[in-house]
Amino acid sequence: MHDKIDLLIINGLVVTPQASFEAAIAITDGKIVAIGDAGCLPEAEEILDAAGLAILPGAIDVHVHFRDPGYTHKEDWESGTAAAAYGGVTTVFDMPNTIPTVATPDVLAQKHAIAASKAHVDYGLYAVLGEESIDHLEGLIEAGIIGFKCYMGNTFGRIPSPSTGAMLELFERVAPTGLRISLHAETNSVMERRETRLRAAGKNAPLDHLASRPAVVAIEAVERAATLAEWTGARIHVLHISSKDELRPLAEAKARGVDVTGETGPHYLMLSTDDYARFKGRIRVNPPVREPDNQQPLWAALESGVIDMIATDHAPHSAEEKDRPVIWDVDCGFPGVETQMPLMLTAVAEGRISLNHYVKLSSEAPAKAFGLYPRKGALLPGADADLAIVDLNAAWTIDDAELHSRSKASPWQGRDVKGRVIHTIVRGRFVLRDGSLQAETRGTGRSVHAIQQMPAPRPRNVDKTLVAVTRNDGA
Repeated sequence: MHDKIDLLIINGLVVTPQASFEAAIAITDGKIVAIGDAGCLPEAEEILDAAGLAILPGAIDVHVHFRDPGYTHKEDWESGTAAAAYGGVTTVFDMPNTIPTVATPDVLAQKHAIAASKAHVDYGLYAVLGEESIDHLEGLIEAGIIGFKCYMGNTFGRIPSPSTGAMLELFERVAPTGLRISLHAETNSVMERRETRLRAAGKNAPLDHLASRPAVVAIEAVERAATLAEWTGARIHVLHISSKDELRPLAEAKARGVDVTGETGPHYLMLSTDDYARFKGRIRVNPPVREPDNQQPLWAALESGVIDMIATDHAPHSAEEKDRPVIWDVDCGFPGVETQMPLMLTAVAEGRISLNHYVKLSSEAPAKAFGLYPRKGALLPGADADLAIVDLNAAWTIDDAELHSRSKASPWQGRDVKGRVIHTIVRGRFVLRDGSLQAETRGTGRSVHAIQQMPAPRPRNVDKTLVAVTRNDGA
C-alpha cells in the first residue's frame, strides 16, 4: 500500500512552453512526482480543485532590487517576496546595490542571513563585478552567488562603472567559473556628459532624463560587452533591454556564438514617451522608457528569441522619492514583481503573445540561462513544485495603494488587466492561497545557488589574460 502524497491538484489547465492540456499534478516532498489523469495518480493528503484555472510554472524574475540591507524604508526581503508571491513569482534574483554593496564574502554572508530569515519565495543573490570585488571573486562564489552584476552605467546607488580595461580583466577572471555576468549596458561617460549639460541648461522635466540616455548608450555598451565576452569566453546577460536599436548588436553577437542572453520588462513593451505627462517622475527608470516605435520591435524580438526572457527590474521607492519636481532628484525605478504576470497575461488575452511562449519567457528561459533547469522553470516529474495558478479571465484594475511592495508609486496605476494569481506554490508549499499570503511561509525561501549547475565554462584567449601575461614564472 503506497503512502499518500502531499498534494494533488486536479482539473487545471497545465501550461508548458510546448502545450496546454487538462491534467492533474501530484506533489510530494516539495517536488512534482507525476502529471496525468487524476484517476491514475496516488491518493493525497490534500486535493486542490483548480477547475477553471491555469497552472503555470512559477515565474523566475532574474532582476529585482529588494533594498535590504540599507534601504528598508523602500522594501525589505519580507515585503518584496510577499509581492513576488502575489505576482506568481517563485524565484527572484536580487541585485547587489544595497548598503553595503555586495562586493565581499562577509557582506554576502550577511545578506544571505537576512534573506533566509524573511523570504517567502526562493532567491539568488548577485555580487557586484567591479574594482571593489576583483580580489574577492573566488570567495564570493564559494559564499553562494547566482551570478555577477557589472554596472557599465550609473544607476541608483551610484556603484562605480569599471573602465573597459577593468571590464576585460574582470571578464577574464569570471570566464573560467562559468557563471553569467549580468550587465547594466549603458555607457556611463556619455550619460554623465549629457546629464551635466542638461542640468546646466535648466532642463529638469521628465523627458530630459530620456534625453540624457539616448539609445546609442545601449548600442555602444552591448557591442562593447559582447566583444569582451567573445574574446574571453565569458557568459553575459543584457539587463532591461529598452530600445529597438540594441537588438542589432545583440542578435549579431548571438549569431557569432557569444553566450549572451537578454531580458526586457513590461514597462518597455507597454509604456512610452506618451505616458510621461501622466506619470511624471514615477516613470523615471534606468534605462528610460522610450519612444513608441520601440515597442513592436521588442515584442518581435521576444517572439524570435533575440530577447530570451521577461524580468521586471523591480525597483521600489517611496512616493515622496518619486514625486519630486526636478527629474534629476527623482529616484530611478518602480515596483514590478507583483504586476509582471497580470500585465503579460493581459498581452496574452490581447493576442500579443501566446500563453505557452509567455511561460517560456517567464520561467523556462531564465532557469536555463542560469543553470537551474529542469529543477526550476519546468512542470516535469522531479522538478521543484513551483507553481502559479491563475484565473486567466479575472479582470481588474491595478491600484498602487493595494500593491504588497512597500512602494506605492508606479506607472501602472489605473491600468486595466486580465489575469490574476490565485495560488502561488513554492516547493510544494502554499505561499499564496486563495489570494491571501500565508504568513507562516516567511523565512521558508531558500537560496538557489546550491542547485545551480551551469554548463562547463569555455574560456578563450587564456594565454593572453592579464594574469597570464604578468605572471613571473622565472623565465
